[in-house]
Amino acid sequence: MSFKFLIAFVEDSLTDPIMDAARDAGATGCTVINNARGEGLRKTRGIFGLELQAQRDVLLFLVNESLADAVMQRIAEVGQFDDTPGTGIVLQLDVENALGVSHQMQSLHDKR
Repeated sequence: MSFKFLIAFVEDSLTDPIMDAARDAGATGCTVINNARGEGLRKTRGIFGLELQAQRDVLLFLVNESLADAVMQRIAEVGQFDDTPGTGIVLQLDVENALGVSHQMQSLHDKR
């Protein structure tokens, strides 16, 4: 079975809705790295010219290759990545090999 590795950088307030949407699209789990810091094209300034830094979470998904595009689309839709600048990004990497995922493969097989 082939896998893709999805990495999503999201506003921390969107972590749970994005994880739910990814699961609905076929993801079988997620690892969350809390409190990452992100910066866009320009630094955001707030009151008194102080720099604003929204907290970010990094979501890591290992998904079946056949489901990767659907999961990515749902993540981007729920996160409104293309609608609102600075809300987040999601990217996909090929996975050459993965161990410790037999329970995920069985879960996907059972759903079919």
